[in-house]
Amino acid sequence: MTLLDIRGISKSFGPVDVLHGVDLTLNAGEVVGLVGDNGAGKSTLMKIVTGMYTANTGEIKLDGESILNFSPGERRQKGIEMIYQDLALARQQDVAANIFLGREPTRSIMGIRFVDGSAMKRDAQAMIDRLGARLPAINRPVGSFSGGQQQSVAIARALTFDPKIVIMDEPTAALAVREVQGVLDLIEQLKAEGIGVILISHRLNDVLSVTDRIVVLRHGQAAANLITSQTNMIEVVSAIVGGGDMDHAAAHELRG
Repeated sequence: MTLLDIRGISKSFGPVDVLHGVDLTLNAGEVVGLVGDNGAGKSTLMKIVTGMYTANTGEIKLDGESILNFSPGERRQKGIEMIYQDLALARQQDVAANIFLGREPTRSIMGIRFVDGSAMKRDAQAMIDRLGARLPAINRPVGSFSGGQQQSVAIARALTFDPKIVIMDEPTAALAVREVQGVLDLIEQLKAEGIGVILISHRLNDVLSVTDRIVVLRHGQAAANLITSQTNMIEVVSAIVGGGDMDHAAAHELRG
């Protein structure tokens, strides 16, 4: 059964139509790249999936169950996590505090519930070890980490509560070249664990290296659904810009 099934999603903001009947599917253990120019509707579509926005029309099913009427919190409980481009980290807090932010484990002392700091640190370290992420120390503020290390913390936070789907919005956009491969390796690890991944990115080299399929949004519509192993940079860029005669120079310009 398809893990995520998006059918006929449309969305407008006042007089501005952003999405027009978009279809998209995702299977367990599959990485789907979602690409398109700025304003194509990529982030809007994913925010509809997470419940931040409400679709005007269409249907979204997770494991065959409609989730359109679920709140963002209920969708997280069902297994949908999104890592936003700004990561939404509390940069003055340490790794454990960020991983469990808003979902801290507690223990009871004389009938009063307290945050279980020891459990947080233990479980945070276990998750970092599971990812194989290289962090200076889990008790340091994450704001002191490099971009790639902060991305690892955001991924660890998404994985701590056993998601079925992880949506990643431009995870490599602000990273140094040497840090990009580490994030791509983490995406491969999510895939190996049977987690479905949707990767929003303008860096087409990254998309081509790590995805199974590529869905191209253009003017709010799904313009192409390409099998990664059967496509190339020229075809993807051509689908993005809507022309069949994309030359190599233009493709190079859009690689990121």
